[in-house]
Amino acid sequence: MVNQDPIVYLNGEFLPLSQAKVSVLDRGFLFGDGVYEVIPVYGGRPLRLAEHLERLGKSLSDIRMEPPLAAEEWAAIFNSLIQGGHDQQIYLQVTRGVGTRRDHAFPPGIAPTVFAMCTPIAPIPAAGVKAITVQDIRWQWCHIKAITLLANVLQRQQAVEAGCAEAIMVRDGYAIEGAASNLFAVVEGVLLTPPKGTDILPGITRDLVVEIAQANAIPLQERKISLAELNQAEEVWMTSSTREVLPIVELDGRKVGNGEPGPVWVRMNALYQRRKELLRKGL
Repeated sequence: MVNQDPIVYLNGEFLPLSQAKVSVLDRGFLFGDGVYEVIPVYGGRPLRLAEHLERLGKSLSDIRMEPPLAAEEWAAIFNSLIQGGHDQQIYLQVTRGVGTRRDHAFPPGIAPTVFAMCTPIAPIPAAGVKAITVQDIRWQWCHIKAITLLANVLQRQQAVEAGCAEAIMVRDGYAIEGAASNLFAVVEGVLLTPPKGTDILPGITRDLVVEIAQANAIPLQERKISLAELNQAEEVWMTSSTREVLPIVELDGRKVGNGEPGPVWVRMNALYQRRKELLRKGL
């Protein structure tokens, strides 16, 4: 049974979630001035923790903040929050901290606000999901895992209201990524994914899928995917820490392929699940 008031971490303390409070002058609350990470946990072990912490450090650096804790300190916090061996996710958020007044400029000498919690991962829909395409209305630094997610929230909600699970962003005629996921497509037998840059979040799951494809002779290209190619793709996938590798079987009201998860996804998913099992066994 899930604890209704789980223990969370806030600024050096472990306390019940209902007691965790931050100031209304916190810059995360006022400006969305902060970054975050979501780390999946299998068998009590975080998946690719080093890579997640590396991305956290890059996001912090890009918004001109220093990491508040060292890697071993993060690991100790996470180990205290993880309960049992079921599939879980760690949510970590770091904001610039609490100022004395509302001012866009960085307050001098401010201490960051650090929050972390661990919650169950929802089951993955085995039959695939539906998605829509939308024009990308976000800012230009999408490579930062920032908590300023209003554009993503609005476009994900647009997908939900259309009976879909995800909105795929389109910019200048190219499919970029999902509102909360990275994008893959199988086009003429080749697995495609947009290259890293400032217009996409460098997903940890995305990188793992790329590594698995390369290690298992699955033809792969990291290049732009035109909207026309996406509409004709044999398979379309979305990847994220909590959704893993999820097939999109309907896009903008049209079937993708035959409307079922495709053979390349079946193979990739089996390989991905194998990685999870190895992690659960500590291998």
